[in-house]
Amino acid sequence: MAAQEVPQGASSAKLQADASLSDVAGLSAKDIWAVGQQNVWDFWQNRGVITHWDGTSWTEVSIRGDTTGAGHLRSVAASSAQEIWVVGDGHDGLPYVAKGSEDGFDRVSVPQFRSGDWLGGVAASTGRVVAVGSRDGRAFMVASSGATKGTTWTTSRGPDGALYGVAVTGKSDGWAVGDSGTEPVIMRLTRGGWKSAHIPDIKDGFLRDVYVESRKRAIAVGGVYESGGGNGKDDRIVPLVLSWDGKRWTREDPPEHQAELYGVTGDGDGTFWVSGFDPQRPAEGFLLRYDGSRWTTLRGQASLEDRTVRLQAVTHVSGLTVAVGHAIDAADHYGDLVERFGPPSSPQ
Repeated sequence: MAAQEVPQGASSAKLQADASLSDVAGLSAKDIWAVGQQNVWDFWQNRGVITHWDGTSWTEVSIRGDTTGAGHLRSVAASSAQEIWVVGDGHDGLPYVAKGSEDGFDRVSVPQFRSGDWLGGVAASTGRVVAVGSRDGRAFMVASSGATKGTTWTTSRGPDGALYGVAVTGKSDGWAVGDSGTEPVIMRLTRGGWKSAHIPDIKDGFLRDVYVESRKRAIAVGGVYESGGGNGKDDRIVPLVLSWDGKRWTREDPPEHQAELYGVTGDGDGTFWVSGFDPQRPAEGFLLRYDGSRWTTLRGQASLEDRTVRLQAVTHVSGLTVAVGHAIDAADHYGDLVERFGPPSSPQ
């Protein structure tokens, strides 16, 4: 079981105005990557951001030789210090895929992409990269061998809907999650390709992220829309957590009964962390921790500001839990946000 955790403070990656972080991936406490965007209100001028934490400070890392530029970058995956992958939107109307390291990133050409394709998540392991999203209203998956030159990319489509999160273990095993617009969708990757997984019937449910610990253990998170039956004021989203035991997906019962769940990670040893937003306490960062039997709610340090905090993604490395997202002030201005949680004995 993981040790007790407390908030260690909120900070910023010092991005420009109206910035938000969408995803985070860590290799160690001194090697953490996050992606997002600046100028979030301007679709044509927003700029994708890749930033790196070296244990002391955040440093923005550029994408080389690309005249069109990246828009919103939604997902990052780290298979090694020299192989970091990011995906999102390109200002040329195509999905954006880039690979790099602290030395810089290069855009990767995927010949099969076409205008209208959308990517929401990426996962990588040694020699394998998988990105997921949507094409023509259906789930869309693209995979490569991991190299940037001479790579054979393969694409496939699933059922109606879109995929937002993906996790892989090895070259031929993984999961992708999303929704059809009316119910959750989970796809499984095996040596035989992608197949739809059987999951509980959950009307108006959706999934946003998945973490795979092993072939017999995985967690997927999202929510369920519940109508108040009136003018919309009583509508709400309740948390949705599904767990895989090697045979079937079953629904878990987290302690918060009204919250939006966005990201999930784990320590590889049975404990998971889920990031999101609690509308009951909107000014505080919100995480859930689950050790397989017991749920614990973690909250960021309280703020006197009138703000709304959403933690979009979370990673756990070397005993440190790092969640990223944004805070929106009373004037609807965005600010990128990084929240850290760790043992009480850790320095503040």
